[in-house]
Amino acid sequence: MTEDARFEDGGDQPLRLKAHDAEDLAILSALCQDAVVPMGEISYDAGQRRFAMLLNRFRWEDVDRAAKRSRAVERVQSVLLFDDVMSAKSSGVSASDKDTIISVLAVTFTAGEDGAGAVQITLAGDGDILLGVEALDVTLKDVTRPYIAPSKTQPDHPE
Repeated sequence: MTEDARFEDGGDQPLRLKAHDAEDLAILSALCQDAVVPMGEISYDAGQRRFAMLLNRFRWEDVDRAAKRSRAVERVQSVLLFDDVMSAKSSGVSASDKDTIISVLAVTFTAGEDGAGAVQITLAGDGDILLGVEALDVTLKDVTRPYIAPSKTQPDHPE
């Protein structure tokens, strides 16, 4: 009998996860919640059909372990990569202002015909990025060692 992986199973290893359906993407979305990204760290290569973001991702998978060890919470730089992207557009944020810092709230997928569909990256402050994809092919990969979150606190979402 097999069981699902748990956050604790990753230990201190860097994440490298793939999403090929909406259920997989929901996991990546939870891990990317509260990531901050300078607009200059977002790229879309139409020729390669690839959209990428270099995130400063809050390590949600490490919160319990940090509390148990009485140490500060962490962030890590991660690449969020979308392949098979046919179009990319944003609203509520200016793609030309490379110094603007955005915060990711959620990443969702709405299926269309034959596996195609739309990925919506919802941003804090009513902005979003919409990707038209031929198929859902997403990778989240940690690319640096974790570092102490500058705020030293867990992001909070009051109701």
